[in-house]
Amino acid sequence: LNPSMELGGTKGDLSYYVTGYFLQNDRGLEPPTPGPEAINDTTQQGNAFGIANYFINATTRLSVFGGFNLAHYDIPANPGQPQVFKLAGTPVFNSADVDETQFEQNYFGVVALQGVLHDDIDYQVAGFTRYSTLSFHPDDEGDLIFNGQSTRVFRSDWASGLQGDFAYRGIADHTVRAGYLFQGERAEFDNHSLTFPGTTGTQSSDIPIQIVDDRAETVWLYGIYLQDEWRPAGAPKLTINYGARFDLYDGFTRSFQFSPRFTAAYQLFKPTTIHAGYARYFTPPPTENVAVTDIKDFKGTVAEPEVKADSNISPERSNYFDLGVIQNLPFGIRTDVDSYLKLSSQLIDEGQFGPTLIFTPFNYNSGRQYGVEVSNTWNRENLSAYANFTYSVAQGSTITSDQFLFGKDELAYISARYIFLDHDQTFTSSEGIAYNFHGYLLTANGYYQSGLRRGFANTGNLPYYIQLNLGIVKKLVLPEIGGVELRVVMENANDRIYQIRNGSGIGVFAPQYGPRRAIFGGIKWDLPWGKTAS
Repeated sequence: LNPSMELGGTKGDLSYYVTGYFLQNDRGLEPPTPGPEAINDTTQQGNAFGIANYFINATTRLSVFGGFNLAHYDIPANPGQPQVFKLAGTPVFNSADVDETQFEQNYFGVVALQGVLHDDIDYQVAGFTRYSTLSFHPDDEGDLIFNGQSTRVFRSDWASGLQGDFAYRGIADHTVRAGYLFQGERAEFDNHSLTFPGTTGTQSSDIPIQIVDDRAETVWLYGIYLQDEWRPAGAPKLTINYGARFDLYDGFTRSFQFSPRFTAAYQLFKPTTIHAGYARYFTPPPTENVAVTDIKDFKGTVAEPEVKADSNISPERSNYFDLGVIQNLPFGIRTDVDSYLKLSSQLIDEGQFGPTLIFTPFNYNSGRQYGVEVSNTWNRENLSAYANFTYSVAQGSTITSDQFLFGKDELAYISARYIFLDHDQTFTSSEGIAYNFHGYLLTANGYYQSGLRRGFANTGNLPYYIQLNLGIVKKLVLPEIGGVELRVVMENANDRIYQIRNGSGIGVFAPQYGPRRAIFGGIKWDLPWGKTAS
């Protein structure tokens, strides 16, 4: 079930637009079972967004926009798992009956003023705020018996700040841009755990003990930038952008960086444009997802980590190089080829290190990512098509933060070499076609994935898989009802059974299977009393 609506309009100097949807289904997350019906996998989600613009005068506009997202997930159960630990009063527990849930809330709002001064200065200044929470409710009996630990998790994060962007066009052939960002963030981390006395993996009692770890963290982020867009008068086919920004991060660590950047685009021939660029980036970790557990609290329990190191996470610093070409061909064909190389220090990766749907960030001392992306589009009369292909490699070496999340063997192996990141997938491709046939829009799209990583330290990869989706759309105009659009989609028409994850690899907690063949139907109605669709 997925109803949605849109409403928009204008009245004098005021314009507005709102949209929202509700979603409920029995496959909220990719389950660990291959069948068409998952166990305990329902979800309810709601989303809304609204924006209003008011023209104060001919050159000044005030905008207010905001939205929210609410999502409740049942965590899918994995049947047939062996009992690992003993819990007093519960001698037998079926893993198919594990009942965990997670509830997420996200809200945001922005007020922005945009305008023009003296015909050659554009500006936009904005204030923003964002609040989010995450609550994970474990199945105490099931999690203790199968994992040795049951943790109720609550995370909240409130971030607010100011941002300004300015452009000056008063210099011939140049557009000078500058801006700033200031953000303050306060995050709360509450972890209430049950676990067994004992040593790592071996319990000495079947009566659990409770460990409470509540804390908070404040993070400040500052940034400024200056850049120039230059279109030389003697070379009208050339565009050069160059500049730099400065960022300061004061949170789990304190660090800063000066980041230069340069790009150039040149229209070599009328249908051919080439581009090249370099940029240095400074990427702070996502505050609300950082692991802040005090591992000393788990000493003398089965949840005591094998590795006791717990260095703070740091921002990622990277050098990014890009080279590409855009080629327009006859018959409405366009081809884009883009190659990239990213070299990082303190590379940030993420992993799921427990049943909670929190992807915890951690650092690799160094990282390298490179690849080639090819995209093709074709538009001709009633026919449109696309075909994309990607080759990519993503690797990291030596874990330098949150080491307690890993085993000793893994840490030693990773410190001696580059390994593939868990999201690395060497080859991917996607293709699609749409044909308008006598008022019916017929669509087909599919994709090929060479398989994500698996095994000890991500040394293996899963088998490839292919999925095909089909659809048909018909637009009608009905008396006294108005415009109606009918849509039918068949997902995974080839009913390919494939694993996205098999439960092994770094930061991979459970197996995940792709969707089975399913048919969906939809109706879109343009309401006659306004430009509204639902």
